[in-house]
Amino acid sequence: MTLADLLDRSSAASPFREALLRFINDGRSSERIRFGYGCPPVKVQRTLHKALVEYPALPIESIELRASSGCEYFRGTLIVRTLTEERHIAFHWDCKWRAESEGWRDWFGFPDQTRAAREFDWDCFRAWNEDEVIQVAPLLVMEQDAARPVLVDAILA
Repeated sequence: MTLADLLDRSSAASPFREALLRFINDGRSSERIRFGYGCPPVKVQRTLHKALVEYPALPIESIELRASSGCEYFRGTLIVRTLTEERHIAFHWDCKWRAESEGWRDWFGFPDQTRAAREFDWDCFRAWNEDEVIQVAPLLVMEQDAARPVLVDAILA
């Protein structure tokens, strides 16, 4: 299933959906999908895929990745934000570990991490642990032309 298919089935908020579709096209960090220079877009995409698999019913407003990347790994913390909570997930994507688990070896006898990354793509997570869930109070504001208050994501406001 593609990332776009998962997005169609998710409860993610509209602004996050739009940001994810832009990310799929350009691979760039944005206000709703934040990651640093050391995070390759392909590894960010795998992590976003896993997040949508794990949290299809969560009304995601934004995601932030604080991670580091090496040849065979991508590890760090994923922060998934909704209007009312932040979920902090410690993750470790590791294609070498996956190749070893499958018993796959390359021509030189090393774990065939290229094959594992290609065949399992997003499903090479050796760890995905929800460390904490922080409740946040939504911010209630009045829009200029609105007759009623509107909830605003306090984190993005």
